[in-house]
Amino acid sequence: IRQTSGRLIFAGMKKIGIISDTHGIFDTALKGFLADVDEIWHAGDIGSAALSDEIAAFKPLRAVYGNIDDAQTRRIWPETACFACEEITVLMTHIGGYPGRYDPSFLRRIESCRPGIVITGHILKVMYDRRHGALHINPGAAGKYGFHKVRTAIRLEVDGSAIGSLEVGEWKK
Repeated sequence: IRQTSGRLIFAGMKKIGIISDTHGIFDTALKGFLADVDEIWHAGDIGSAALSDEIAAFKPLRAVYGNIDDAQTRRIWPETACFACEEITVLMTHIGGYPGRYDPSFLRRIESCRPGIVITGHILKVMYDRRHGALHINPGAAGKYGFHKVRTAIRLEVDGSAIGSLEVGEWKK
């Protein structure tokens, strides 16, 4: 319980798992890495609506669709999501670029959403975006298909407005 501006806020630290590019794979390696998280955020290229259902049955899921996702998956999940976690605004899409090289349409979303965390998919990268005051996270590819050589995923903790304990999981393809 925290008190902010005369209000009591019932909140606790959240453990978050961030994945992307599963391409239809959610295996024991990923499940083990994500076993202790409270939520999973998927930054696109899920692989199928059935797989998003499987992940959502494992842990609460927030997701966006990616460029390989079919029409059914695109009806379930948005292209871009702006949401709150604790006291931080999160903006997530599959293809958005990275600090200094954001896609122009995604940059407009960053400027309107004003996130503290920006998440995109494809290639593992974590960096601070000084211009927008946001932590940029790309969890890389968690699936077995694609040009990546190593499978990756990220875990972190959000406690109020603080982000901490960021870890990268890595597995052979």
